[in-house]
Amino acid sequence: MADDARGAPLPWIVQWAGLVTPGATVLDLAAGRGRHALFFAERGHTVVALDRDTSRLPDHPNIEQLAADLEDGSPWPLSRRFGAVVVTNYLHRPLMPALLDAVEPGGVLLYQTFMEGNERFGRPTNPTHLLRDGELLELVRGRFSVTAYEARLISDPDPRMSMVQRLAARRL
Repeated sequence: MADDARGAPLPWIVQWAGLVTPGATVLDLAAGRGRHALFFAERGHTVVALDRDTSRLPDHPNIEQLAADLEDGSPWPLSRRFGAVVVTNYLHRPLMPALLDAVEPGGVLLYQTFMEGNERFGRPTNPTHLLRDGELLELVRGRFSVTAYEARLISDPDPRMSMVQRLAARRL
């Protein structure tokens, strides 16, 4: 399991990674340092790690690095679909339709990010960066079969408390 200066993959992602079909290509959206890209690459998946700054991403033969600013108004940078899309600690609502469309039928969406109430514990505090109550469920309704969903206070992956929503779902 990837656990270096990048940090360990989030427990939610590890818990539900088994839903991803062996050999499926995974998109790690807003990949940051690539902890989830590396986790899936080490599981044998081809991974597209997309981030504005790819300089922090790991060099790995199974990881394709793609630099794109997802918030500058440019069109969605990908024309293909993926067997899994992984998103953690990131929310940009204008991308949601394209992000959901990027999951191929039968593919998996693994998502965890901050929700309303997190402002009590630290960043982010801006409401535009916090999911509203039940928002992830509403976004996938009718398009995905939800395997697991939580909206709760957590203390992982570090001692800092956070309010998060997290979802594991398969596209219909």
